[in-house]
Amino acid sequence: MLYQTINPYTEHLVQTFPLHTDGEIETIIAKAETVYATDWSRRPLAARKAVVKKAASILRDDVERYAKLSTLEMGKLFREARSEVGLCADILDYFADNADAFLAPEKLPVRNGEAFIENAPLGVLFCIEPWNYPYYQLVRVAAPNLMLGNTIICKHAPNVPKCALAFEKLFLDAGAPEGTWTNVFATNEQAAQIIADGRIRGVALTGSERAGSAVASEAGQALKKSTMELGGSDPFIVLDDADLDTAVELAVFGRMKNAGQTCIAAKRFIVPESMADAFLDGFKAGFEKLQPGDPMDPETSLAPLCTDGALNSVLNQIDTAVIRGAKVLLGGKKLDQRGFFLAPTILVDVKPDNPAYRQEFFAPVAMVFRVKSDEEAVQLANDSPFGLGATVIAKDIERAKRVARQIESGMVFINEVTGTAADLPFGGVKNSGYGRELSHLGIGEFVNKKLIRVAA
Repeated sequence: MLYQTINPYTEHLVQTFPLHTDGEIETIIAKAETVYATDWSRRPLAARKAVVKKAASILRDDVERYAKLSTLEMGKLFREARSEVGLCADILDYFADNADAFLAPEKLPVRNGEAFIENAPLGVLFCIEPWNYPYYQLVRVAAPNLMLGNTIICKHAPNVPKCALAFEKLFLDAGAPEGTWTNVFATNEQAAQIIADGRIRGVALTGSERAGSAVASEAGQALKKSTMELGGSDPFIVLDDADLDTAVELAVFGRMKNAGQTCIAAKRFIVPESMADAFLDGFKAGFEKLQPGDPMDPETSLAPLCTDGALNSVLNQIDTAVIRGAKVLLGGKKLDQRGFFLAPTILVDVKPDNPAYRQEFFAPVAMVFRVKSDEEAVQLANDSPFGLGATVIAKDIERAKRVARQIESGMVFINEVTGTAADLPFGGVKNSGYGRELSHLGIGEFVNKKLIRVAA
């Protein structure tokens, strides 16, 4: 495994980073445990709050530098990178400002004496995070758990090492002691050893089904609490009373944000037969307007994929889908220019026996399906191994709510694309994982709900 910065737009290797040795990883774990036991968990909540608030302030003051690193390493449009940094600052502020209320002791109504639940930290956590939102993926774990008093070791994705190091330095600059948040450049084998280590008390992963299965198994064998935020193939359901222009506009945005490399991006577009032709015309026109180019250029609206491997993988997916009967309405090929660019792609006639039907496309690829009723739309939406997010577009809100309640997913958004915010819980069901991040639920995952009972 190589930790390398390769610019997805220029295809140039910028820098390679050495792996941590087993001895260095031992030192990192020992430091994180010591800092947890002797310092961070013992600090008053107000002292931890000061550090987390300072980290948010640093992000806001230096948004350009953090955003440029993200664009350099994974090819994100610079304006999207700036927005991600701002979101991270908001999440840090949210947990810093609300942790006192979230972690307040809960008094139990007992018949005699006294009983209450204290919210105590667990210890050292290990998280494994992906590249597509190089800071946001990290801050979802960092903000609630640092406020709670846990310390964290993070294995970030191998293609965003500069972002990983920048995030580690963020908390040092904010005043956290060394070992509070630590980055590690580790192999998968070393990650398994970290999970098995008795000093690690919880494991959080955001990634693929394959990675989730492996890490959840390793955590389970070691009797560690885990959370898994895995893939998604989110349905985007248009009801027959929807405004067509609104549906098309949201569909293009929902599929193309972050060049389609988003677990909660709309991926399966389920449209009434009566509107399908007009929807496809508008959808295709929206895709054709996208301009590939330098992601630092404000005129660019289509970014490259993160790596050459990711591009080749999705091209293989498309080829297999076509062999099995799907039709390419638009795109389906690498763009003839420098960079890891995939032409925005629309697939139709994807049948249940086609592998693509139940796969996730982590790229600017949309599958469009025609249905004749709300019931058929719900059935198709649920005919997936995934259950992360979903979107319903309709004028009749009560009707949309009825449809939303029938969808097997962790999140449903009505008349807006699936998104994220500090005060909204984030997570899925089925093969999309388990556990929740963000909101008051996010701070309750790696916590010891400790009962304290006082006799009458």
